[in-house]
Amino acid sequence: MSHRSKSFLYLMGIVLFWGLIYIPGLASPGMMDDADSEHAEIAREILQRHDYVTMYVNGVRYLDKAPLPYWITAGSYAIFGASEFSARLPLTLFALGSLLAVFFLGRDIAGEEAGFFSALVLGTAIGPYIYTRFEIPDIMVGFWLIITVHLFWRTLDQAKPTRLLCWGIGIVTACNVLTKGLIGVVFPIAIIGGYLLMTGNLRHLLRLRLLSTSVVFLAVAAPWHVLATLRNPPQGESKGFFWFYFINEQIYRYLNMRVPRDYDKVPLLIFWGLILVWLFPWTFFLLSSLRQVPVHPRNWRGRLENEPRAALLLAVWALVILAFFSFSTRQEYYVLPSLPALALLCGLWLNREETSVPGSPLRRSGLRSSIGLLAIGTLAFVIALTIVAISPPAPANRDFADLLRKAPEMYKLSMGHLFDLTLGAMSVFRWPLILTGVGFLAGTFFNFLFRKRGSPLRANLALSTMMAVLFYAVHLALTTFYPVLGSKPLAVAIEKQYRPGDLVIVDGAYSLASSVNFYTGVQLHMLNGRYNDLWYGSLFPGSPHVFEDDASFEKLWLGTGRVFFIAPTVKSLAKLKSLPAPYYELTRSGEKAVYSNRPAI
Repeated sequence: MSHRSKSFLYLMGIVLFWGLIYIPGLASPGMMDDADSEHAEIAREILQRHDYVTMYVNGVRYLDKAPLPYWITAGSYAIFGASEFSARLPLTLFALGSLLAVFFLGRDIAGEEAGFFSALVLGTAIGPYIYTRFEIPDIMVGFWLIITVHLFWRTLDQAKPTRLLCWGIGIVTACNVLTKGLIGVVFPIAIIGGYLLMTGNLRHLLRLRLLSTSVVFLAVAAPWHVLATLRNPPQGESKGFFWFYFINEQIYRYLNMRVPRDYDKVPLLIFWGLILVWLFPWTFFLLSSLRQVPVHPRNWRGRLENEPRAALLLAVWALVILAFFSFSTRQEYYVLPSLPALALLCGLWLNREETSVPGSPLRRSGLRSSIGLLAIGTLAFVIALTIVAISPPAPANRDFADLLRKAPEMYKLSMGHLFDLTLGAMSVFRWPLILTGVGFLAGTFFNFLFRKRGSPLRANLALSTMMAVLFYAVHLALTTFYPVLGSKPLAVAIEKQYRPGDLVIVDGAYSLASSVNFYTGVQLHMLNGRYNDLWYGSLFPGSPHVFEDDASFEKLWLGTGRVFFIAPTVKSLAKLKSLPAPYYELTRSGEKAVYSNRPAI
């Protein structure tokens, strides 16, 4: 087989697994409340206002985040219209871009097989999939870092790196700054500087055309920041864009001093321990792959061969991100930009295992890992099928949310709602559980069988196929869980009844029903909800009057206009019962409900 044909097959294999895993979730379930639909709404309002400098959500200035993810999503809306599909398409394509970028970097380090295995690990690991299910830009940060490290890697083999490579680093770093803020430049500097310092090669920095590269970087990164600062100066009660974006959102957030304090901090051990979860099912192989990293400082400054040299760079990449966030207001998904480095380390090891002779230490290590995975797969099969067998059938016409047990203390984790599940609730997940159990058992069994027969490649493909099945089960489960996470059914009911001049009011913060705003395009009012993301924007003069208190809400409810009231919990109903006027239930979904002061039309 020719080199070109082999490359084509590997690339098609990467695209195939990406399609099997990511495409089913493009158009369903609906957008979730909080960050998911809130970020999707920002892009929609960019198109509505034709303002690509100052971002808005629900008509209120939103100065928290860098703009590039929202510009890209707005472009998707311009082509396909605003929908779940067009909102999720950019992150899904960045996931594909990350897999291809990892392939090409791995190929440059150790050949096409190493690149293919690296992409397979990243594409079928749990973390990247989970954190592209809602609109956060961390997969994009990882993508830009892959390209940055690849460009830098190529400069190491050139006595005088070309302008294209050096300026490329400047452009990609600027894109990262426009994606996630200051960490977009902190990470590349720390990774490149840390590696060169450890290898005693700091003079290489002088070869990277620092002056012209910095000019290129500023030419791309600076204009938006300057314009945003000029268009949002301190006014009224606000301190302007510069203070909020740079000082509050980035420096103070890192130092755990950000205001308002509307966030939690994941414990350090959980933050590090979850890496093993996010890289499953490759966790055992990853632990073996860490032995590739030269650990003795005396070896760092010697003439390392290509793969140990790359392993050191990849280890620095991962450690920079993990160490950086260890001292910050960390969330568990902050590790995402480190996963490509760990996937590459794992891919290098899997390639060495594949090319080693039968009976070698690498083959024996891979077989031991497959035995551990088979034990986990067997246990998962038993647990899943046991739950299917013993979970009582859900009562007919019972809302799914009524089967849950609320665990708000766990909501500091982005997946904290999983702790709401009860044995009774599991009865509605029978098919996802069966798929999960059978998939785990079959995938880990064939992984063991193929490794025992001396075919690591087939074993790795078996694990990857297993994950495609498991992710489809996750997609089915997420669709069932959606009424707890999103408010699309409420939005559909409101849209059928809504007439110009009507008001939609949510009890509490905007984030509790942000998907209603996304689906209806109707501006939400908030009852006692002037906090969280919309707080700072509300301080600017001219901010829309969308924040209600008890007195103004009562006046509106008793007035002549039609009001829709979104009740995120059953406790919200008490506010309507206290008013001297009737209320009418419009719809109910996932514990949330919509009431109106007028009967349905």
